[in-house]
Parts: sequence; C-alpha cells; structure tokens
Amino acid sequence: MKRLATIFIIFALGLSLVASGCISEGNASNVPQATSKTEIITIRTTGATFPQYQLQKWISIYTKKNPNVKIEYEGGGSGHGQEAFLKGLTDIGRTDPPVKESTWKKFLETGDQPLQFPIVVGAVVVVHNIPNVDELKLDGETLAKIFMGQIEYWDDPAIKSLNPNVNLPHEKIIVIHRSDSSGTTAIFTTYLSLVSEEWATKVGAGKTVDWPVDKVGRGIGAKGNPGVVQALKNTPYSIAYTELSFAIEENLKIVALKNKAGNFVKPTEETIKAAVAAVKAFIPDPAEGYKEDIRQLLNAPGENSYPIVAFTHFLVWQNKGGKHYSKEKAQAIKDFLRWVLTEGQKPENIAPGYVGLPPEVAEIGLKAVEMIETG
Repeated sequence: MKRLATIFIIFALGLSLVASGCISEGNASNVPQATSKTEIITIRTTGATFPQYQLQKWISIYTKKNPNVKIEYEGGGSGHGQEAFLKGLTDIGRTDPPVKESTWKKFLETGDQPLQFPIVVGAVVVVHNIPNVDELKLDGETLAKIFMGQIEYWDDPAIKSLNPNVNLPHEKIIVIHRSDSSGTTAIFTTYLSLVSEEWATKVGAGKTVDWPVDKVGRGIGAKGNPGVVQALKNTPYSIAYTELSFAIEENLKIVALKNKAGNFVKPTEETIKAAVAAVKAFIPDPAEGYKEDIRQLLNAPGENSYPIVAFTHFLVWQNKGGKHYSKEKAQAIKDFLRWVLTEGQKPENIAPGYVGLPPEVAEIGLKAVEMIETG
C-alpha cells in the first residue's frame, strides 16, 4: 500500500513539474515563449492640409479599432507631400491637385509604380475678417481683382454693388495667401483662372504663384491652412482662402460666392454634393493619376452648386518586389486604405466640411489598394 502511495506521489509531482514548464522534451529553447506585446506597425502620411480634419477623424477611429497600428500625420502642403513621397520619407503622400506628369515620371524613376486616387471631397472657401460685417457676397471677377490688388478698399463700388445693404468700411483690404507649395492654392488659383481671363493671363494657376497683391504691400503669406487661419484672425479687414473644415472649426465668416448659374451660395454638404452631381468626374486608372483634371469640379453648373469643390488624393506605391514597404507594413496600409474607402466614407465617419466620395470614385481607390504588393 505504501508503495502505491509513493508511486502516486512521484507521478503527481511529475505532472506538476511538466505543467510549470520545468521539464520539457529536448532543449528548453524549443518551448514557445509568450510575447509581452503585439508589434506596432507605424504608417506615416505627409502632405496636403486640405484634408487635415478628415484625416485626424479617420486616424482616431481606425487606430482605436486597430491598436496594433500607429498612424503619424504630418502637414506641409501638397508640394511637400509629393516631395516626401518621392524621397521615401513617408508611406502615404497627400496631394490635393493631381500630380503633374513631370513629377509622375520622377516617381517612376525609382523603379516602383506610384498609385494616386481621391479619398474625399472638400471645398475651398473665401473667408474675411471685417469687423461688424458678417454677410458678404462676391463674384469671381471681383474676387480676382481683390487678390490681384486692383481693388484697394472694402467700400469699393464693385464690392458695394454686390452688397448694397452692407455697411462696408473705408479700410484697406489685406490679402492673406499661402506661402508654401499648396494644393489649396492650386485649386483656388485654378478657379480664379476659370472666372477671370485677366487672372489667367497675368497670374495663372499652380501650387505657388507670384501674388500681385504682395507688390503693392497688402499681401501676407502664411504656411499651411492653419497659418492662413491664424493670420486672418489676427488681421482686421483681411480676406483669405482656406479649406471649409478650417472655417467651420475656427468659426470664420464665409463669403457667399456667385456660381455659374448666377446664384450666390455658401459651401454646405448640399451645395458641395450639388457640384459633384452636376458633372461626370473623370478619374483615371490609379497607375495614371497625372491624367486627372483639377478643373472638372470647379465652377460646376447647377442652381445650387458651390463653385470651388475638389477631390483630395492619396499617393501610395505599388511596392514592386517590396521596394518601399515591408510585408507587414504593406498589409497594414492596404487594410487602412480599404477601411477609408468603405467604412470611412459613411456619413458618421465624415468630418464637418467634407463629403464622401461617389461610389464609382471610391471603387477606383479600391482598385489601387488591390494593386499594392505585400510580398
């Protein structure tokens, strides 16, 4: 009986040692060890500030649901985003205007295929800081003359004729514009080129332009949409252009612009959607993003269309042969982009001042996602 008890004790002790990991078959290093934490994948996105508030909302929602992914946001403007993307300093570039063919060719020289597609619809707005004046109406021709420096005072007859019931002050107009390479500037100056032949001839459109108002001493350059907003708030009797979400966030006074149909409209979800619905947007294959025309949504027809509406875009690499992303990062990027183009487009995930993509445009982005190679 004692022998059976002894055998039982030895057997029980053996089970206890195995369970505690003190005894194993073969080398102890072969035993799987539990990891203390899941590896964090970091994705960096750089460029246009046009979609800043939308990106911040997407990042907040997505990373809460996917704690193993960290997404770093950097501004700097569309030009900076394109440059950082080319140099491999960011994983996802952001640009408002489509990349030009000359820059696209530089991307191709890296030996990888760039992919470009829209992520959301936004609007550029004209905002002002005229004390004791809330509502203001402007048409394209008058707006162009203000930004050219040809209209000097707020009570100029051209402005008064559009605002007969507004007590406009005899104060000099201070014009605030972007000082960096900016997609918002490209959108705004392209619009001015469409509505003013003189602007198109003398100034033109681009991410940077030679601002005539600077030469007469009434222009102020500021970096990024945040810089423009701050300069406007600090400068009485000033006027500026920025992205709608910044105007909403900062409670700025927005100008009602005369649209192609001759109606004065402010940017709202309805008037932005009206502009998008009034045109059939052409979005090229993601591998030929430079073929997209920035002008297609600007000064759109329609009674209720807001005239300065545009897409903003992501830039990613196809990642041929794993040239730009590791397998894990490529998969994390694909997952994030797929979410942005599906769940991220739902009304509850769209930030104030933006409008989700038409389904057929989102599909073009989803095509790009599937083109990204993970191995």
